[in-house]
Amino acid sequence: MFPGFSNSSIAKTTSYKVVLPFYLYAAFSFIAATILLFVSSNSFLSHFFEPKVLAVTHAVALGWGTMIILGASHQLVPVLIEGELYSNKLAYTSFVLSAIGIPLLIYGFYVFDMGSPAKWGGRFVVLSILAYLINVAISIKKSKKENIHAVFVFTAVIWLFITVSLGLALVYNFTYTFIPHDSVHYLPLHAHIGIIGWFLLLVIGVGSRLIPMFLISKYKNTKILWAIYILINVALLSFILIFYFLPITLSFIPNILLLASIVLFIFYCFAAYKQRIRKQVDEQVKLSLLSTLLMAIPIILLFIIIAVFVKKDAINYHETIAYGFVIFFGWITAIILGMTFKTMPFIVWNKNYHKRSSMGKTPNPKDLFSNIVFKWMAVAYLLGFAIFLIGLLIPNSLLLKPGAALLLIAAVLYNWNVFKMLYHKPEKND
Repeated sequence: MFPGFSNSSIAKTTSYKVVLPFYLYAAFSFIAATILLFVSSNSFLSHFFEPKVLAVTHAVALGWGTMIILGASHQLVPVLIEGELYSNKLAYTSFVLSAIGIPLLIYGFYVFDMGSPAKWGGRFVVLSILAYLINVAISIKKSKKENIHAVFVFTAVIWLFITVSLGLALVYNFTYTFIPHDSVHYLPLHAHIGIIGWFLLLVIGVGSRLIPMFLISKYKNTKILWAIYILINVALLSFILIFYFLPITLSFIPNILLLASIVLFIFYCFAAYKQRIRKQVDEQVKLSLLSTLLMAIPIILLFIIIAVFVKKDAINYHETIAYGFVIFFGWITAIILGMTFKTMPFIVWNKNYHKRSSMGKTPNPKDLFSNIVFKWMAVAYLLGFAIFLIGLLIPNSLLLKPGAALLLIAAVLYNWNVFKMLYHKPEKND
């Protein structure tokens, strides 16, 4: 049996027919994003508001990160709230709208056409997240077992809806100016609401449940999680306040709050690791634990960016792009690469073997994918990430191509294992 899931929780999990399309779409998006990164690598040495940079960023943030998180959360929210997902139809609707909207939006950015492709793409994405928000909200309301993890998830979804709504407004602002400044001015606000409010809250809310579970650790500390929740939301609200009303030099305040929340989460994961029952930790969990350390790097880079701004009254765009790269291709990608092969094998196993598990021997979920391919994927990913990041920081265009090529190889190996699981068929004698 998969660690941490009882028979009752299995009964509450969402159908694989709802969840797996999100995983498949995200896998394709990962390849698409790394291909775009490879062919457009030199664009990353220019301004962050460059069409190809915007296209890659949204391919990773929406197609890769958000889609797989939406898929996993449709499976995990019922477990967290000990109830059922309110509506599979809303889940399907969310998938279809995102699946149509994301490529339209990316195409609009890539060719820098803020007309119909980008606007329709943005509309579909906003409607998709609205369907997801309604589904999660009603699911939590109908459940009698709300907890801190569910609070993290619900708050994160609200911030996500704000993020995509603001993004759509910025797309419209290119042709119908209706806000005080140009769209470029609001990009930091749009990006940080998404990064902090959506990704950080969601990852910590779900990760604080999954990491102890996968370590088979009984560690729990709700007080620390509430402290993290408050720190992150206060940091984001203070960032918004500073963005609109106060000097940018005060940005060190939300940075300190964020750093404190990340340190607390690292401590939480370390305590769960120390109290684990299973002493041997598999590679998937190790990669996910590494991602918690990568969370601190963007904060450090942000301190550097602010310090440079104060000294020169200008922003170094290489460091700014490196900051975004570490977030999307570092922290977010690392945790997804690890958690995919802890969650998806269970989904596929549940699809094929749940009804047969009491009738005889069944394979372990971890046997549904190739661990050797996973290790090579992890090596290619870590090398590619490090080389590309160094190329951004030096900066040196000669390092960007091999770094992007290694990330593309990692994406191909990731897809190979994903399809190996998707096409798994039970043996007749199982």
